Amino acid sequence: MKNLVILIVIFTSCACSAQDVPFKQLRYDENYAYLAKDTSSNWYHRLKFNPVSTEKTAYFSFGGEVRYQYFHFENEEWGAAPEDKDGFVLTRYLGHVDFHAGKHFRAFVQLQSSLANGEKETPSPVDQNPLDLHQAFVDFSTSLNNGQDLTLRFGRQELSYGSQRLVAVREAPNNRQSFDAAKVMYGSKNLKLDLFYSHYVAAKPNIFDDGFNNATQFWGAYAAFNKIPVLQNFDVYYLGIHKKAASFDDGKGIETRHSVGARIWETTKGWQYDIEGLYQFGDFAASTISAWTLSANISYTFYQSKLKPQVGLKTEAISGDKNYGDGRLNTFNPLFPKGAYFGLAALIGPANLLDAHPYVQFNLSKKLLFAADYDLFWRMNRNDGLYAVNGKIIYSGRQGLSKQIGRQLGTALEYTPNKYLYFRQELTWFSAGDYLKEAGPGKDILMTGSTITLKF
Repeated sequence: MKNLVILIVIFTSCACSAQDVPFKQLRYDENYAYLAKDTSSNWYHRLKFNPVSTEKTAYFSFGGEVRYQYFHFENEEWGAAPEDKDGFVLTRYLGHVDFHAGKHFRAFVQLQSSLANGEKETPSPVDQNPLDLHQAFVDFSTSLNNGQDLTLRFGRQELSYGSQRLVAVREAPNNRQSFDAAKVMYGSKNLKLDLFYSHYVAAKPNIFDDGFNNATQFWGAYAAFNKIPVLQNFDVYYLGIHKKAASFDDGKGIETRHSVGARIWETTKGWQYDIEGLYQFGDFAASTISAWTLSANISYTFYQSKLKPQVGLKTEAISGDKNYGDGRLNTFNPLFPKGAYFGLAALIGPANLLDAHPYVQFNLSKKLLFAADYDLFWRMNRNDGLYAVNGKIIYSGRQGLSKQIGRQLGTALEYTPNKYLYFRQELTWFSAGDYLKEAGPGKDILMTGSTITLKF
């Protein structure tokens, strides 16, 4: 923590002199070539743009992140986990170097260190991964006619698409996820199209041991159309996955699954909407797959009001298995979703679920935001279990008849003093429903969480 305080003082001291270009969630999407025209002696500018050629077309850019999180749970896992009176601390370090040689070649390398301290049980690799190669890829780019661009990317890389319901960087958990992949990216004025084939990088608990993994193959095509009449923004995609060892409440085995989906979305000063649906098919062990999901997130911002309040409703219907041993698997596979799917507490995953989720948020100032949400959860089908965010079964459907999982109230206060710093204080209360009381201890959960993030 002392090192973090020192870094905060150093980087916030240059906040006034550095141009206010926000950092991106995918750090490799940042472009600091505009600093070639900068004539100041600002050390931070030299860190972000360090030319190595006379024409300044070849340059290095350095950046990183330090994040500290503290969590305390009462009745973790609804009372099934060992009692922890002190809580635990998660720390994440990210550091990258980005090299550009003209407009046609770039190389990006990023290291990640994720540490967990104070957990009662042995931390999972998602929380504890001392040091590893998180990303290392090269780009070969060319410009086509009429403002079209084509890029070939090879190597270890993060993938993120759409609303991150299916493919995400897994920002909220301690260890972000990546893929060993080959990807073709095409871009024009109103279309972005990606084609990729990859192997998922499984996090392991030791230093530089996240090697090539053949257990999970992932491939697909994702197209995003913008400025479409009536729909405004329209995404359509196909995603395929092959896992040598998959596990659901209905059994274990080899899984080959195909997902076909579409999404429409728009963000205006007033209305915002994000509506998505997809169907999954394929084979699992000796069964055929037939699964689906529909989701909607609709909100309105009173932008002319002082606090710019936003009120919204999220709702999801996510299929679960209808019958055990019937040769058909109906459980939805969320693939590689964002970790904090229903808040930082991350208690429930998106499978066999019905969810109604009203929320509000207020801009108390330009830098301070307050948000609150209330979630209602039910199982979609009784003959399927309750799943965690990582896809593991928490409780089997055989352990209870009720569909009612519970209710979750969450509040968060976010403070962003400048582009380098982010503070968050969160409180989550989960009231256990009848199914959790049938399947386990069924105690109510109270979680408090604090986050400090520094990016540079």
